[in-house]
Amino acid sequence: MAITYRALSRLLSYPDATLQAEAGAIVDAIQEEGIVPERIIKSLRKLALSLASTDIYEAQEIYVDQFDRSRTLSLHLYEHVHGESRERGPAMVGLVELYKSHGLELDVSDLPDYLPIFLEFLSIIPDAEAASLIGEAAHVIEAIGERLKKRQSPYRAIFGALMTLSDRAADKAALADLLAMPEDDPDDLEALDENWAEEPVTFGPGTPSDGCPKAAAMVSKMQGARG
Repeated sequence: MAITYRALSRLLSYPDATLQAEAGAIVDAIQEEGIVPERIIKSLRKLALSLASTDIYEAQEIYVDQFDRSRTLSLHLYEHVHGESRERGPAMVGLVELYKSHGLELDVSDLPDYLPIFLEFLSIIPDAEAASLIGEAAHVIEAIGERLKKRQSPYRAIFGALMTLSDRAADKAALADLLAMPEDDPDDLEALDENWAEEPVTFGPGTPSDGCPKAAAMVSKMQGARG
């Protein structure tokens, strides 16, 4: 069980005054645990400095523009696998059950595929299982990291850290498919409305395997961690 996952989850949370004050100490905790390379620690410190020194309203605006107004940078993992289609619902149910099997209960307002929540979960399971589950999502994590790199965003450091914790490299074909998707323009509100106006997520009957094969493999692996 690694505190690093919880620390990365906190750094990836919506900025507030508490995070600004604690960002440097959070990176200190990651460095002390020693499972993230020093080159990544340096990048995480740049992120911590950026969070601490940026006006809070500006920091929040940056966060929203990057992660809430761009589907290609969404922090909801299944968004990258099969969007808002009906297949996402059963996958969510499987993930919730996996969390419950390890004693993690979610708030009713939380979606289980939200990356900061997923990282909280990884912090309470054995390191090998956590590394394996990161590996299942490696193509999504690396794709987000590459897009953040293009934007010169300091948040890229978090995704770089996660890739060093993965037990495998990202699947090249799956990564290429994700990176081939056109970038969203957060200033084009009309296009954003059209992109998000899709079939809502449902949590009805079905199984994760009913949907996208890549999503099914990801959920199957997550459920397998219970065994």
